[in-house]
Amino acid sequence: MATQQETIANDNSRFLISDLCHMLEGYLEPEQVQEVYQAYLFGAEAHEGQHRLSGEPYIYHPIAAARILGELRLDHKSIIAAILHDVIEDTETAKEQIARDFGSEVADLVDGVSKLTQMEFESQAEAQAENFRKMILAMVRDIRVILVKLADRLHNMRTLGVMRPDKRRRIARETLEIYAPIANRLGINTLRLELEDLGFQAMYPLRYRVLEKAVREARGHRKEVLNKIETSIKRRLRQEKLSGRILSREKHLYSLYRKIRDKTLSFDDVYDVYAFRIIVDRVDTCYRVLGVMHNLYKPVPGKFKDYIAIPKANGYQSLHTILFGPYGVPIEVQIRTEEMDKVAESGVAAHWLYKAGDQHIDYIHAGAREWLRELLEIQKHAGNSLEFLENVKIDLFPDAVYVFTPAGEIMKLPHGATVVDFAYAVHTDVGNTCIASKVDRQLVPLRTQLHSGQTVEVVTAAAAHPSPAWLSFVVSAKARSNIRHYQKNMKREESVELGRRMLNRALGVFNASADKISEQRLTALLKECQLDEFEDLLVQIGLGRRPAVLVARALVPARDEGTTTANGDAAAQPLVIRGTEGMVMHFAKCCRPIPGDPVVGIVTKGRGMVIHTETCRNLSEHKHPAENCLEVQWEPGVDEEFPVEIGVVVADRRGVLATVAAVISEEDSNIENVAIDERDGLTNTLIFTVSVHNRKHLASVMRRVRGIDSVVRICRLRS
Repeated sequence: MATQQETIANDNSRFLISDLCHMLEGYLEPEQVQEVYQAYLFGAEAHEGQHRLSGEPYIYHPIAAARILGELRLDHKSIIAAILHDVIEDTETAKEQIARDFGSEVADLVDGVSKLTQMEFESQAEAQAENFRKMILAMVRDIRVILVKLADRLHNMRTLGVMRPDKRRRIARETLEIYAPIANRLGINTLRLELEDLGFQAMYPLRYRVLEKAVREARGHRKEVLNKIETSIKRRLRQEKLSGRILSREKHLYSLYRKIRDKTLSFDDVYDVYAFRIIVDRVDTCYRVLGVMHNLYKPVPGKFKDYIAIPKANGYQSLHTILFGPYGVPIEVQIRTEEMDKVAESGVAAHWLYKAGDQHIDYIHAGAREWLRELLEIQKHAGNSLEFLENVKIDLFPDAVYVFTPAGEIMKLPHGATVVDFAYAVHTDVGNTCIASKVDRQLVPLRTQLHSGQTVEVVTAAAAHPSPAWLSFVVSAKARSNIRHYQKNMKREESVELGRRMLNRALGVFNASADKISEQRLTALLKECQLDEFEDLLVQIGLGRRPAVLVARALVPARDEGTTTANGDAAAQPLVIRGTEGMVMHFAKCCRPIPGDPVVGIVTKGRGMVIHTETCRNLSEHKHPAENCLEVQWEPGVDEEFPVEIGVVVADRRGVLATVAAVISEEDSNIENVAIDERDGLTNTLIFTVSVHNRKHLASVMRRVRGIDSVVRICRLRS
């Protein structure tokens, strides 16, 4: 087997590959182990002369990553990909060469893990996000991509001490926010726990040392109590003729830290819990042991969870209960079968660890696939890589809530999920058109948080659409990404419509319109503006990024610029507004214009148009440049509601607020807000924000309020 390539690696690295091959011989075929060795020789040659910051040859790192996957008993192609995972990124080796020597499957795995080193990014965060997006898309094709990446990250975390402190913290934060949660989501507990503790140690070294010391000192005092509880459990199981392995568990440091931080507890409150795991042979034995435990020690009400009947999203199964133990200390008990215990440690990696065909293992792999499909949908709707990464982070912390559809189907939702999250979990169209909901047959607001065991029914309407306000309370990544996606599409449509109207108004000066512009002239302008479509140009006009007047001049030939409409100038053709233009037209809060008010439109870059009344005090600062200021007028018969503020000075008497509010309501006006400004002991000023259709409607409301005996004065508030 010795070749000239083999002399590249020193004695130590040859020992490492020998050690790895010896491990792999325990479960792989000899020819597969031989392929792994050839990959090592290939990688050693590719990385020749490269060293890590610690000074050791670079080949140490890929072999260590491969050993981590070997401990999970992954297939030989994953092991080869781990050995070669840095050759595309760090050497001259091309993907095609790897495909030629080791097959396209290995080449795709290696490429999925490789960073985008050839692209220019504006910031470190953007580079991180785009690389993460690339990896997720590769994961959808082959889930082993993330297993190789997790092994790579775990070895990097084990050797993080040689890095600068700032780089250590950045990598640790990324590990705690992204990679450890992914390992948890895929159920790979062995990797998740080590990633969390190493990330905690690098991120908060002082807190880690303090907590580690406290645990070390407290451990000795607990030993006697642990032994007594374990003896009691064993004795009771023998009496009931039940057998099983009993293990005392100790919480990991990061888990302790999070509990202390999130629940504002002291160390004694968190650490004074004794945890045991009981591993038995069959599922029915789990429930029998649970009964025995509840007989031995009294259960804490509301602290029992059946993850066997309803597994976690990552496939985890176990019975959890908390008991009142001796000496008044709580006891956490987990009860599971041997298979459940193995799967709890390996998660989705169990698909390779155990042969396919086991129903539960296939279920876990199918669950992971479903999650990846959801990520793909989120990715399609995300505007950019940073938004995608933000949505995935939200999705990676799913303390599940289990609710039922009216048909009895169980739905898993993240902790804090609302009715809108449930609607989107059922189907995107259900979420987009939901208008009301019933929880346990009672009507509830859409922002209502759900709890396990509830039955949820969603009411939809074909004409309904998502509200931007939903973003303030939804928690699931699917809901958030779909609402944002709808908003972007809606804003684009509204921008196109407004931009078209503004451009036609500007072209009207030259007796032209957008429909009459020649294709050649339009193509030339789009090329000059570096835009692909005419709609893109209209969007920029509607959002105020490109003045309509300048675009009109560019579209009309110079010889036609002197030709104006019969009316003489653009001011004679005001832009008609309806009040339904949506997100690209805003009504200024300083003067709150309503139909009937003389109004002016100010084109604001990035937002569209802001409508002010002509007498608004804040208007003067927007007067220049002139092309941003448009004359607008209300469309006749506008039937929308618009908010307006009125100030009512009233005598300080009991019940006067209720009287005024009742009169406003009788005039078919909705009160959106009310504030009280106390002046003196004799009068108060009530400031109402009310909805009206137009000036005539407002005058009717004010006339009725003025007729109340307690009202001293009433006026419309502006600026």
